[in-house]
Amino acid sequence: MRAKLNIQPSTNTFRCTMGFEDYVNDKLWTILTEAVHALTMYSHHKAYTREAILNEKPEITPQELASKLGIPLGEAIVILYELTNEQGVKS
Repeated sequence: MRAKLNIQPSTNTFRCTMGFEDYVNDKLWTILTEAVHALTMYSHHKAYTREAILNEKPEITPQELASKLGIPLGEAIVILYELTNEQGVKS
């Protein structure tokens, strides 16, 4: 798995720019999703993201979602991946 690192000079922060397919194809994806699904607030975070956040900002990144909700990045990735797939199935 190759991730592109984007260094933003003004903030000296590193940002990982990977697509969902990069995460899903990783051998640790099933472990991440299992761990995220075990989080107590996961279903509430997912529902809030579906009902409020995506209506406000449909192209939100996992990093932005994690920051906005104060959740781990892994949880944000799983939530956005699952909601993207749900929308794809419904369309």
